[in-house]
Amino acid sequence: MESLWRDDTAEKVVADYAAKGIGRDLALRTYTTRLLGGEPRLVLHGGGNTSVKTEATDMVGDTHMVLCVKGSGWDMGTIEPPGLPAVKMGPLLKSRKFEKLSDEDMVTLLRANLMDPAAPNPSVEALLHAFLPHKFVDHTHSTAILAIADQAESRAMSLALFGRKMGFVPYIMPGFALAKAAAEVFEQDPTVEGLILDKHGIFTFGETAKEAYDRMIHYVTLAEDHVKRNGRNPFTPARLPAAIADANDIAPMLRGAVAVNKGNGRFDRMVSVFRSSPAILDFVNAAEVEDMAARGVSTPDLSIRIKTGPVVLPAPAREALAGYRAVIDECVASFVADYTEYFRSNDARDEVKRVMLDPKPRLTLVPGVGMFGHGRTYKDAAIASDVGEMWIEAARDAESVGRFEPVSRSDLFDLEYWSLEQAKLSGAKPKPFTGQVVLVTGGAGAIGAAIVRAFAAEGAHAFIVDLDGEKAAAIAKAVGNSAIGVGCDITDPASVRAAFDAAVSRFGGVDIVVSNAGAAWESPIATMDDALLRKSFELNFFAHQSVAQNAVRIMKAQATGGVLLFNASKQAVNPGAKFGAYGLPKAATLFLSRQYALEHGADNIRVNAVNADRIRSGLLNDEMIANRSAARGVSTDEYMAGNLLGLEVTADDVARAFVHHALAERTTADVTTVDGGNIAAAMR
Repeated sequence: MESLWRDDTAEKVVADYAAKGIGRDLALRTYTTRLLGGEPRLVLHGGGNTSVKTEATDMVGDTHMVLCVKGSGWDMGTIEPPGLPAVKMGPLLKSRKFEKLSDEDMVTLLRANLMDPAAPNPSVEALLHAFLPHKFVDHTHSTAILAIADQAESRAMSLALFGRKMGFVPYIMPGFALAKAAAEVFEQDPTVEGLILDKHGIFTFGETAKEAYDRMIHYVTLAEDHVKRNGRNPFTPARLPAAIADANDIAPMLRGAVAVNKGNGRFDRMVSVFRSSPAILDFVNAAEVEDMAARGVSTPDLSIRIKTGPVVLPAPAREALAGYRAVIDECVASFVADYTEYFRSNDARDEVKRVMLDPKPRLTLVPGVGMFGHGRTYKDAAIASDVGEMWIEAARDAESVGRFEPVSRSDLFDLEYWSLEQAKLSGAKPKPFTGQVVLVTGGAGAIGAAIVRAFAAEGAHAFIVDLDGEKAAAIAKAVGNSAIGVGCDITDPASVRAAFDAAVSRFGGVDIVVSNAGAAWESPIATMDDALLRKSFELNFFAHQSVAQNAVRIMKAQATGGVLLFNASKQAVNPGAKFGAYGLPKAATLFLSRQYALEHGADNIRVNAVNADRIRSGLLNDEMIANRSAARGVSTDEYMAGNLLGLEVTADDVARAFVHHALAERTTADVTTVDGGNIAAAMR
């Protein structure tokens, strides 16, 4: 592994932080923490921490020796000094005299001695950092080190590779007991330059930031070189079907299978993120893949992301796709049964009251295809995929130089159901559309953008479709929440199919589809050019049919229901003069919505429509508003508020109506009017 330390860069970091009142110790600690955190083979999504022992002055001018240690929630790759909260060293060192210290009391001790009471919780391994005497301490979950640590004979292999330069700490769950044990191992031989933690990772230390960092890179490189020199190909290629299905063919089925059925037609859905690469395919295509998956995760903290490990599906033959959903369901059900027994048997060991987490897998391996990470958000799903890639690397390398033998399931359970981790999870409250994906057509227009914002605010991941792809992408960036925007000509069925396939590639499927795109042309009906009417029908009717067909295709594959919503417009029920080219196809689209509601209610797909009127910058541009208000002899504001309530209707009002329909779990074949009151447009 290449060292990324650069003297000139380090000094520039020191100078830049000095200008902000940050001392040299903390500046260099921040610099090397970022170097470690930017390498996924060392640190991945919280899997490591660093510290520096230095001096700090409190509000009343007293100086204390403190431990600046990585704080909870901070990413080592982008960390700033506030992400290394300072804790008074004196009380931490005194705590070593305790025989026992519960995890909750440990957190209390750390928080009680923070220099800044508002700082994040220090790492759960803060006491380990404190009990080691070195100024700088680095900790990572290096995949190369795990290839050594995840062995039955890990101690002997570590000694043979590192000699007496590295101490060896038997597996103990992170916390007070591990901190004491690690300190005792160090004190047995204070000449060691680091510690190998069995089934866990590596610590290195030094009197300077560079020394601790260089030692980390040195010992990780020794492990990497050992695998390269001595590793064998541990796998036998399995026989695969001649024609393998595509990832997009199975993603909606898989996404539906891993959704948690809450009963009564309700599901907690998850986003799926697909990954494939030569390394992933070599692993999933091995005859030994199920055995490797069953052995567990490469380091215990991965259980928080991917539970006890991945579920493995059979290779999907293209000609047998019709029956593949049943195969997926069987595999997921087997995983759920195994996980449930894992929980039951380990939970029974003591009197602690625990509630089982949902038992669905968070990582799926598919021979011939690749790997899917699952999570309640896109971020969580992507993390599961990231973790999966590093798990594959560590497990493969461990098997290549010996036998991959990670931490036992009972030890894994202790960490997955650790009270500190449970506390983090209990604080996360999902929003109404958490885990769901909304696809909005015409998403770059005023109404479409408002719809996107409204659904994203309630937790949905948005896939924005518009003829103007650049504008759709810009709206996606502004909305955030992993939204994405693409260009699409919705009058072209092939373009619509490609857009839905892109949504599946991004999120694994779709749950809510808002068929919103449309445009209005004015012309007297008796003299209207047929080409204009056909053009309007292509956009305002047939495009909606293409969207609906693709929505149902994916929703049926998921088998978790769904919501299909149409922007029908006031013209569908209350035609206006010279608006026949718009009203006729919109009336057909309103009927279309009811036909879909009739035919797909049995699939738990709810279909509703919204008809709105006089939305500024929607179908009514400034010129049209000016012309119509002038014709009526009123101001533009008076024209826009020309309804029973005397209030202008906005795009946000329309968006809320679509959100209402998506939340109304027992409503289908309905039409909601959003126009401030127009008796002629009322449905009944």
